Amino acid sequence: MLTKLKKDPVLFISGILAVVSCFVVPPDIQYLDYINWRVLAILLALMLVVGALSDLGFFGHLTSGMLSVVKNQRQASLALVLLSMVMSMFMTNDVTLVTLVPFALMTVGKFGDKKGLMFTLILMTCAANLGSMLTPIGNPQNLYLYTQYDMHLWSFVKLMLPYTLLSMVMLVAATFMLIGKGGSVSSSRTPSEPHKIRVLICIFLFVVALLSVIGMLHYLIMLGIIVIAMIILDRKAFLSVDYSLLITFVFFFILIGNLGRLDVVYNAMSAVVGKSPVIASVLASQIISNVPAAMLLSAFTADGEALVIGTNLGGLGTLIASMASLITYKIYIRDNKDSGRYIACFTVVNVVMLALLLGMYFVL
Repeated sequence: MLTKLKKDPVLFISGILAVVSCFVVPPDIQYLDYINWRVLAILLALMLVVGALSDLGFFGHLTSGMLSVVKNQRQASLALVLLSMVMSMFMTNDVTLVTLVPFALMTVGKFGDKKGLMFTLILMTCAANLGSMLTPIGNPQNLYLYTQYDMHLWSFVKLMLPYTLLSMVMLVAATFMLIGKGGSVSSSRTPSEPHKIRVLICIFLFVVALLSVIGMLHYLIMLGIIVIAMIILDRKAFLSVDYSLLITFVFFFILIGNLGRLDVVYNAMSAVVGKSPVIASVLASQIISNVPAAMLLSAFTADGEALVIGTNLGGLGTLIASMASLITYKIYIRDNKDSGRYIACFTVVNVVMLALLLGMYFVL
């Protein structure tokens, strides 16, 4: 039990807190509204597709190709960090991380530098959270606030562009500071060419999942298509799914939902948001994550722009400030036992970036 707790403390702690919250707010019909079934379905579908592509040797082939182009570990890490940032603007931060983190583990892992790998994943997570703030479809809270306050696309992009540009500068600088050039790549045989037809089928299924992400296909239809396809194509993909990650999300949904129904939490939010919606949303995001923070605080202010800035910057900080951050953490600790070190380094990097971005907010 102690070994499992050390390996996955977030799962155990979130489970305990969720159970305790159920005694404070007894289970009722509203619990069904807590859980974002669409997010869980998309995550499950993407993990199945990514698992199948991994089984086919697709990522190994891409890794070999990328390593033949980059000259050292730092270049590989920088490419992955910038790719995470750009992809998250159009594919959402969680989709980006589910897709790229397994690839990053294989690519940067080839250099044999565990510290460099850890910081690469931390910076990729920051990049996904920061890149996603530029567009209304980059993350769930942006889409909610964009529609809730009837914003226009250009005004939204213009609002977040300065923060996005500063974020890119910070990420590049952090990559050079935290990740060394690294030595030669660990020797390994060149992977064989993956089965092209099956790879094309998986890419098609990935597109099907993206259609659900952007709202063009119902998530249950999408999940049904992918599950049936995987049963036929690659049943081993079901073994690659991180079911504990999905359970962790359920625990957090329950905990966050119950916190939102507590009068003491609700009243505290109401008092703070009137003074500074940006600071209130940053602080709320650290406790209940930025998506529910956006939904909760929108009831207390007409300043939608302040909530957009605050909840996006608030995605930095604690591990639960953005639920997407849990994806990288969960994938990383499957093969690495230093979860405490990861959380500590993750928090320090995030807090520094959050402080710099808040500094820009006060200047602007």
